[in-house]
Amino acid sequence: MTSTIPGMSRRAVLKLMAAAGGLAVTGVPSVAAREAMRSRAIPSSGEEVPVVGLGTARTFNLDPGEEREPLRGVLREFFAAGGRVIDTSPMYGTAETVIGDLLGDMDHPEVFYATKVWTRGEEAGIRQMEESAERMGTDVIDLIQVHNLVDWRTQLKTLRRWKDEGRIRYLGITHYRVSAFDDLERIMREEGLDWVQLPLSLATPDAADRLLPLAADRGIAVLVNRPFENGGLFRAVRGRELPEWAGEIGAESWAQLFLKYILGHPEVTCVIPATSDPEHAADNMRAGMGPLPDAGQRRRMRELWESLV
Repeated sequence: MTSTIPGMSRRAVLKLMAAAGGLAVTGVPSVAAREAMRSRAIPSSGEEVPVVGLGTARTFNLDPGEEREPLRGVLREFFAAGGRVIDTSPMYGTAETVIGDLLGDMDHPEVFYATKVWTRGEEAGIRQMEESAERMGTDVIDLIQVHNLVDWRTQLKTLRRWKDEGRIRYLGITHYRVSAFDDLERIMREEGLDWVQLPLSLATPDAADRLLPLAADRGIAVLVNRPFENGGLFRAVRGRELPEWAGEIGAESWAQLFLKYILGHPEVTCVIPATSDPEHAADNMRAGMGPLPDAGQRRRMRELWESLV
């Protein structure tokens, strides 16, 4: 197990790990990185997906002419580790277009395309979803989610029709705020959904007691956003070493510990950390390999977090 060395950045620690043969940062996976990525089933179909996906908010929103090679490196590391689920949205600026362009220029395994509809009105929703498919370069979108519940009744009606027509494979809803949990809970109880996307982290554990059990009862897959709280978790542990017991769950970095806490909840189907750094992408993907914390270990992780903040 490696530890964060006081005064050293995540990048510096990862380079030390790579030099020791623990991580691939050049696009060629190391022996360790070739361990099998865990997968979990989508309850509505039984289809298995890898437990660590890729988020694209902010990180894939590039201006025309802006350097794309780091993101190409992120995708190489993602696929080398067994990743498939890429989550995006029209809300994320140029992210859908950047994804489509990059994937169109590289060999890659089958992708699970997940995007969102983020507008009001039936016609506007249809137009936006058709544009999303064109930008990403796919005829069939695996999952479309109603982003932040905007006009969700109208958009779910269209999504059901599109699913029947084979234009999408799954439908769902999303939100990123705990204050929206009442609405998420009501819709999860009343509507037939394949997926729900919600926040869950050491700093925001609320969904674990409330929405994850409901998702399991209703047969809804769970996609977890904001696993690092926009970097807030890293700021809280800056300069601190990993606890010795992190090795029990195979966590070699704080990022892996944060992600394994989420994946330790069996109701979680996939978590979608976002990064524009290939080294961080490789590190994140390692969280989906090896052991995961049980309920007792997750309590210890919560106690550690509460002692830090």
